[in-house]
Amino acid sequence: MPVISVLPSAVADQIAAGEVVERPASVVKELVENSLDAGAKSVEITVQEGGRALIRISDDGAGMDADDAVLSLARHGTSKIRTSADLTGVRTFGFRGEALPAICSVSRMEIETALHDGSGTRLEAAGGAPPTVTPTQRRRGTTVTVTDLFYNSPARAKFLRGSRSEWRAISEIVMTLALTRRDIRFELLHDGRRSLTAPPASSLRVRLGALWGVQYADGLLDVDDVAGPIHVSGLVERPANVGTATRRVFLSVNGRSIRDAGIVRGAEAAYRSTIPAGTRPALYLEVAVPADSVDVNVHPAKAEIRFQDRWTVERAVERAVRRALGTFDSSAAMGRSFFGGITAPNAHVQVIESEILAPQAEDTPLFHAASSSADAADVKDYETVARDIAGNASTREDDNIPPLTQLRRTYIMFEHEDGVVLIDQHSAHERVLYEEFMRAIETGSADSQRLLLPFTLTLSAAELEAFDLNREYFDKLGFEIEPFGGNALIVHAVPLPHPRFDAERCLRDTLASLTGDRTPSAHGRHERLVATIACKAAVKGGDLLSGAEMRALFVALRDTNLPAHDVHGRSTIVQLAWSEVDRRFGRS
Repeated sequence: MPVISVLPSAVADQIAAGEVVERPASVVKELVENSLDAGAKSVEITVQEGGRALIRISDDGAGMDADDAVLSLARHGTSKIRTSADLTGVRTFGFRGEALPAICSVSRMEIETALHDGSGTRLEAAGGAPPTVTPTQRRRGTTVTVTDLFYNSPARAKFLRGSRSEWRAISEIVMTLALTRRDIRFELLHDGRRSLTAPPASSLRVRLGALWGVQYADGLLDVDDVAGPIHVSGLVERPANVGTATRRVFLSVNGRSIRDAGIVRGAEAAYRSTIPAGTRPALYLEVAVPADSVDVNVHPAKAEIRFQDRWTVERAVERAVRRALGTFDSSAAMGRSFFGGITAPNAHVQVIESEILAPQAEDTPLFHAASSSADAADVKDYETVARDIAGNASTREDDNIPPLTQLRRTYIMFEHEDGVVLIDQHSAHERVLYEEFMRAIETGSADSQRLLLPFTLTLSAAELEAFDLNREYFDKLGFEIEPFGGNALIVHAVPLPHPRFDAERCLRDTLASLTGDRTPSAHGRHERLVATIACKAAVKGGDLLSGAEMRALFVALRDTNLPAHDVHGRSTIVQLAWSEVDRRFGRS
């Protein structure tokens, strides 16, 4: 007698169900996606006891005649593809013909469907048995009712979670589908109570506002960038808001919601040096790529895809998010941000066009304020100091610099037509120096000044170890340092980022901060070193700045790649909208 045997059809169906139907939320996902593929404009989802007792999906899409309704319950019965070639670039959510028979094999199912208003077809089946077919009267579309999920698979049923947990999973699935198809009306009912009504939305921001509130949606930052054939769009969290609300991640590729750690990793890499370590931003990103460059047939639930060139996609996502963070729209705001939002969907957001860490060549909207009234002598003085305090910051004759005021020797303030803008002088200068020093390490062209009287540093063993570990990067930054016997170093040359720079104090503080650093990669090590030196070398809160120095810092900050945040993730710029001021004074 043969050891190998072909499994009965009922057993094969239940094995397939194990791959497709993990829990009630899986049933909801598969059935709603069928409705969307059928061209529905309105989908109603009804759930009882977290989907354990009942799941009903009603739509107004293209229904089926009696023959097609029966075939829909046959394994691999599908209207989406005909040959293997059709799998390349398939755009529909479903295409394998597995969902309905798999669900039917572990539940009691009823399908009512009609091609037009009037006569239709009703199918009833349970446990994968052949369906009973009867005529019925109904409107155009299809209604699928699933009850007693896993009634014939007690081993599967005992792994279901409580009704509340299963309901949360269903709610997340429906919200994800609502974000994916914003042209569809979704209605979700749980235990007879309406939980969600999402009418068609004109944009991702409007849809998010309907799901989680206008205030939350208004605090997100627009992303829109094209890199070759790859288009990345969506919304991401402002760095100042990261960690203040529930983190949510939504990704779609070619209109299909997916999970992809690589895309998330690329987007989060763009936040490097703008948020504190360990915090992760909310992301709502849509990626469009050529259909033949992805394979969607690699996961049982189609929750993952395979890219032909993953690295290029991840870099495109990182670039798009970084460009969004490089606008002043990404700065922290008290009240509504000056740029964008639900109330101004057509507002034009300018973005930095330069490559990472290259100087910015174009003005951004934040600095379109009234021109400075400084006289020619002041401008000449400003240009001289600008070269000292801001290195290579551009000092064009047409720089449009508003009148600047220093508050508490810590903040620089100026007036914008939509509000007041505050700049933290230490954070701003830290950002300027960080990007300048990073360029120096990348190009190896740091300027340095030889000291007439070299000075020595006596270090602890840990500080000396930190120096030896980072010596290469100190050299690239313009320091010329040699061992001087024992635990001593002698310093012959130092960079001069600005006239206030205290090289000895900066070196001591930097080496003390790097003591015990165990950053594994060289890339991470040099970023931390540069961030530390930039922090120690920057002007401090409490330093009095002249008008020329403030203007120089203003121009240098504008020309950075990520001006709205310092290297520790703190805000460099805060917008205070006039609407918020008026509200505080009772004028709104």
